[in-house]
Amino acid sequence: MGVCNNVVARFVQSLTGQGDFAAGSSEALMHSLRRSSIVLLLGGAAAIAVAFAQPSSAAADSPDVPPAAAPGPQSGQDVSHAVNQVQSFYDKSTTFKSDFEQKFWVKAYNQEKTSRGHVTFAKPGKMDWVYDDPKDNRVVSDGTLIKVYEAANKQMYEQPIDKSQYPAALSFLTGTGKLSDSFDFELFPGEQMKFTGGYVLVGTPKQPTPAYSKVLFYVDAPTSQVRRVMVIDGQGNRNRFDFINPKVNETIGKAQFKFTPPEGTSIVRP
Repeated sequence: MGVCNNVVARFVQSLTGQGDFAAGSSEALMHSLRRSSIVLLLGGAAAIAVAFAQPSSAAADSPDVPPAAAPGPQSGQDVSHAVNQVQSFYDKSTTFKSDFEQKFWVKAYNQEKTSRGHVTFAKPGKMDWVYDDPKDNRVVSDGTLIKVYEAANKQMYEQPIDKSQYPAALSFLTGTGKLSDSFDFELFPGEQMKFTGGYVLVGTPKQPTPAYSKVLFYVDAPTSQVRRVMVIDGQGNRNRFDFINPKVNETIGKAQFKFTPPEGTSIVRP
């Protein structure tokens, strides 16, 4: 795969496996699924960043999109209230740490790859995704530079934040924007979406992006806290993140968001 125009494009290509899936071979498919584990769509990261959540009572059932024959979304007033409640919790949170489980499902092949790791966010604009599987893969931003390290390929892609889609995608994380600035929302009951005890906010980006066509926020009703995020791209592929044992407002050192790759790593700066 050649050098992408920017790091976001690299994320999108890796996640969707566009280059490898075109070949149609099972080896290409599995290679793309392995690579997808490192990939964190910056658009998806925007959604995931809002998951500054506590343990909740909502059951973690299998996620789903709104069934075509199901009742429509709830009223606009209800939607605004739900979004404001989630935003209010985010506004009070300065840091977030959690284990996570990521499930990436490829629609065309009906194949799913599961990855696990640990994620940390801190305002303004810092994040650190450390993967246990695939081991040593990492996505890091110190608020100025974004780095994507692929251990198996011994490559790291890096780019200044202001040269990527990262600022707009994570505006509410950095404190310069809100969920309602980035998405138009619909609200669905949890029972309709296989999420007992909660509700689901289905966001459509106000500014079209190749990274995603929909972002689903699975919210615990009693606490208004996000428990899960699912990103759906234009091909119908689904990238789901569940947060496990989350903690908020803990002290996090600046070193958490500094990363130097191993000696011999190839650095790509699009």
